[in-house]
Amino acid sequence: DLKSEINKNRKLPSMKDTRASDSSQEEAIDQWARKRKQFKNSKKCSSAGGSSINSTITEGSINSEDARSVDVGLYSENEDRGFYTENFHSASWVFRGDDVSPDNSPRCLSKRPRPVAIRERMVKIAKGTGNYPWGFRIQFSKPILVTEVDTNSAAEEAGLHVGDILIAVNGTDVTSMPHSAAASLARKGPDILTMVVGSDISRYPNTPRPTCRGYLHKRTQSAILKGWRKRWFVLKHNGNLHYYKHKKDEGKYRPLEIAKLEGAEIGVDTSLGKPFVFKCVPQSGSRIFYFCATSNQEMKRWLEAMDKAVHPVHKNHVWVDVTLYNTTLPPLAIKNPECLGLLHQLDRSKDAWIQHYCVLKDGCLYFYATLRSTPAQGGLYLQGYIVSEQSLGSKRSVIELKPPSEEFKTFYLCAENVNENKRWITALKASINKWLPLHQAIQDFMNRPLEETRM
Repeated sequence: DLKSEINKNRKLPSMKDTRASDSSQEEAIDQWARKRKQFKNSKKCSSAGGSSINSTITEGSINSEDARSVDVGLYSENEDRGFYTENFHSASWVFRGDDVSPDNSPRCLSKRPRPVAIRERMVKIAKGTGNYPWGFRIQFSKPILVTEVDTNSAAEEAGLHVGDILIAVNGTDVTSMPHSAAASLARKGPDILTMVVGSDISRYPNTPRPTCRGYLHKRTQSAILKGWRKRWFVLKHNGNLHYYKHKKDEGKYRPLEIAKLEGAEIGVDTSLGKPFVFKCVPQSGSRIFYFCATSNQEMKRWLEAMDKAVHPVHKNHVWVDVTLYNTTLPPLAIKNPECLGLLHQLDRSKDAWIQHYCVLKDGCLYFYATLRSTPAQGGLYLQGYIVSEQSLGSKRSVIELKPPSEEFKTFYLCAENVNENKRWITALKASINKWLPLHQAIQDFMNRPLEETRM
C-alpha cells in the first residue's frame, strides 16, 4: 500500500532497431539541426506569449505529441505529466510537514502523535466484473477509511492506497455519511467511479529510481566502420537509456537512440579482450549494446544503476498522485498555498524570459499560463534544491534554484521587482525544508536524546 502502479500508458516504447550506422544517423541529425537553425534565423519570430514549459521547465509534457508540434528541436518525454522530477526520483525523500522543528521526526520514523499531513487528490476507477468490481474495501468509521486494496485490481492501478480517507464519491461529499451510504452511492453511479480522497503524504518515503549520466565508449554496429566511439549516456528514472554525441546535446537535440532496459540482460563481458566492458541485451529486438567504461568503479556504477532499471519497482509515491491532481485545479483552488504570483522563467534555448503564474505548495512549484488557466502547464519538484539570489546578465536580482548534483537542471526565476524576489526566496526555502533526504532524517532521529519519563 505504499504507492500505486505507474500507469502503463506513461511508458515510452523503445526505438526500433535500424541498420543505418551511427555515423549516418549523426550526420543526418547534424544536417537537420543546421537547417532548423537557418529556418529560425530567417523567421525572426518574437517569443512573447510563447511557452517554454515543454523545453525548460519540464522534461515531459501532458501530451508529448503536442510538445513536438510546438518545438520539434527539443525532445519531449512523457514523464510525470509536465513535471521535472528527476531529483525527487533519484533519492529517497520523506515529508517532515509544516512543523519543521528538529524535535519532530517524520511520521515514518517516529511513533509520536503529530499533525497528519493530509493532501487531497482525485482517483478514477473503472468498474470491473464480479461481486466486488472496484477492488477495494472501506471501513465503518468517520471519516471513511480505505482498509484494503486488491492486488492487480482497478483500484490499485488507479492509485488508491490503504489508509486513504474518502472525501467525495461521484461529486457528493461523504465526510458525514455512513460508510453504507457511500457504498450505495458508488454502486448506483456510472461505470467510472470518481472519488476525491485524502492521503497522508508523510507516512512513507518514496522509493528511489535509477538515474545515471556519463561518458562511455560504445562499440559501433556498422559493417563499414568498426571500433569504439565516445558518447554521452543518460539513464532516466523511467528505465530508458538515451545517448547523445556530446554532453551539451542533452536537452537540446533528440537522442541518437533510446533503449528500454526493463527486462534486459546486462553483465560484464570478456569476449572482446578489453577491460571494463559490459553489455546490454534489451528484451525487445536482437541488438546487443557493448559499453566500455574508464575504470572498474565506473563500470560498477553503471551496472548497479542498470540493474535497478532492469528490475523496476512500478510504484508511485502518494505525493506524485497529489501533485497530478493539483494540476487539474485552477491556480486559486490549490488549498493553503505558500506563495503565488507572477514569475519569469529563463528559457536558455531562446535566451528569453517567459512569464508564468506560479503557485508554491509543499515543495512543488506549479506553472500556469495565466491566473485563469486550467490545467497547470507543469511544475518543478523542489526537493533538495538550494535557493539563492544571484545577478544574471542585465538583471541584478534573480532567483537561482540549484540542484544538489550537477547532473540535474538549474532553474532561474525572476519576479516583478527585488522585494517580490525576496518574498519568493523566503517562501521557497521554507517549502523545500519540509522535505528531508531519508538518510538525513534517520541520522537526525538517531541523534535525538533518549526520552525520559519523570515519575
